[in-house]
Amino acid sequence: MMARAASREIWVLHGPNLNALGRREPKLYGKDALATIDARLEKLGESLGLKVSCFQTNHEGALIDRLTIAMDEVDGVLLNPAALSHTSLALADTLRVATIPVVEVHLTNLYARDPERRVSLTGAAVSGVIMGFGGASYELGLQALAALVGGSAKRGSSR
Repeated sequence: MMARAASREIWVLHGPNLNALGRREPKLYGKDALATIDARLEKLGESLGLKVSCFQTNHEGALIDRLTIAMDEVDGVLLNPAALSHTSLALADTLRVATIPVVEVHLTNLYARDPERRVSLTGAAVSGVIMGFGGASYELGLQALAALVGGSAKRGSSR
């Protein structure tokens, strides 16, 4: 394992259709564009002593690839798997072998949604889940992740 600087690095991974935030059902998902949420996370990360890098994909395999790489590259992941939360066994399996803390976030409260969205295959495989607070779910998730990665010098010890 290579030596790391005192600053922790976090990847924020956004799943399918989150690139349409601000335009897609704003009454449900809010009016903030993804770039606005990313900018707020980067600023909050700085105040928490974290380097935050954001990535969005509409492809399940690309999200799985990033998670796999993250285990060797960063200290933690903030993840919004979007609809993949309800459908992807492959993503859930990847999360089960994660060697770093992963906090899952959702803009909406899954339990208040239609029945097929109330089940999260991925939620059971992560360190914690924050949902239902709109864009603030991401900020709350980053704060929780900062607590998980900040308490230990060794990656993977907080999962």
